[in-house]
Parts: sequence; structure tokens; C-alpha cells
Amino acid sequence: MTGVLPIALDEATKVTRALLMAGKEYTGVMKLHSQTSDDSVKNAFKEFCGTIYQRPPLRSSVRRRLRTRKIYYLQLLERRERNILFRVGCEAGTYIRKLIHDLGEVLGTGAHMQELRRIRAGPFVEDKGSVTLHALSYAVIRWHETGNEDQIRRVISPMEKTFESTPKIYIRKSAIAAICHGAHLAAPGVTSLETGINQGDLVAIFTQKQEVVALGEAQRTTEEILEMDHGLVARTLRVMMPRDKYPRMWRTTPES
Repeated sequence: MTGVLPIALDEATKVTRALLMAGKEYTGVMKLHSQTSDDSVKNAFKEFCGTIYQRPPLRSSVRRRLRTRKIYYLQLLERRERNILFRVGCEAGTYIRKLIHDLGEVLGTGAHMQELRRIRAGPFVEDKGSVTLHALSYAVIRWHETGNEDQIRRVISPMEKTFESTPKIYIRKSAIAAICHGAHLAAPGVTSLETGINQGDLVAIFTQKQEVVALGEAQRTTEEILEMDHGLVARTLRVMMPRDKYPRMWRTTPES
């Protein structure tokens, strides 16, 4: 497989959980084992849009138990004899090789994956800001030679970019240090939030300066949070910001 591979550096390795859970987009070539019509292929593609059942293949890093995954879209782009060029948008953890095998079974022709290219992983898109390893290597060499960070800043994105598609909750400055020390987010610390948050969703907790503080699990919906003046809003799952970036704003009880 070729294409987009997000790589995290230093403190940004903490965002890998969000990347693993983000949706993916691929283009690939499906090789049919016998001929069938374009209409048959398009109809089969439609059948596999939505929630599907998948059992991971024998060569996989997870247990081979039946699970559900979402296929957001599956499109036929081009055809040359038995080679089908397609594009698919899917939930994280979808096995495209297994998807193609199952399509072949439904078509009655059999099929296997000939080529696959990941063109999007979460907010990272191949033709929008992605760089080659050669460009990265050149930028690092220039940085070491000149000490100028301009070149390397053009090829390395801030970790906040990872959360472009993650629902966000913005918090007060007074709540930042507490979250950084592992506290859960309570309603008084919230200044604003995005729509569409459901209980149990993964959310990104941000400062009002657009800095990511932590990842959390929403305990209420957007509508419920807007009505709350106390109570737990999100459980902190992973702190991203260094503890000492913002000063503590809570009082400590002196020792007697």
C-alpha cells in the first residue's frame, strides 16, 4: 500500500489515538476473476455502503471476531476490462482487502485487491499539505545547516491539525492547569463547544487560543452541556499539553 502516513514527533505522539480512530479514504484497483457488467459492479458497490459486517483476515493483528464497520461511500471511477478503479471512504479499522473479497463473492465473479493507495487519513489529505520523505529530509538538512526553521515549519504541521474533524470543547484559562494535571472537565470550565456532540464521543479539549489541552470522552450531549451550570462534562482520557504551560489557578490547603 502507498499514500498518506501521518507521523507524530515528540509530544505529538499522544495524538495517535485520535488518528487511529479517524476515517480513511482510499483509491485502489479491484481485479475481477471473470467478466461482469458495469451495472452489476455499481449495484454491488451500493449494497456495501452503510454498515457492514467484517471478520478480520487470517493475517491480522486483531482477534478474528465479527464486527461492524461503516462504508461512507464506494465509487467506481474507471474500468479497463476486469480491472476496476474505485474510491472508498470508510471507518477506521476497515479491511479493504476483505471488502474486495466480499464484493467478488456478491458479484459471483470472485475478486482480489490489485493495488491500494490511502489518500486521506483523518484531516491529512494527500494533495493538501502532504510531503514526501525526500522533502522532509531536505528540510531537516537545511535546518541543521542554517538554523532557520522556516523550511521545516512548511513540512511539519502542529498537532492541533489532527483534531480538525474531532468535536471540540473550549475551556476557560482557569481550568487548563487542572485538566493538565488529570482532572475531568466540569461545566463551569466550559466557554463554548461545537454542535453534534453525543454522550460517549471522543472530544478534543481546547483553549480559547486554539491550543489542544487533552482528549476526553463526552459525558453529555451538546444540548445538555449548554444547559449545565455544574456537573461533569467530559472525562479526561489523554493530556496533550505540558503541565507547567499554564499556572495553577486552584488553592491548596496548607499543611497543619
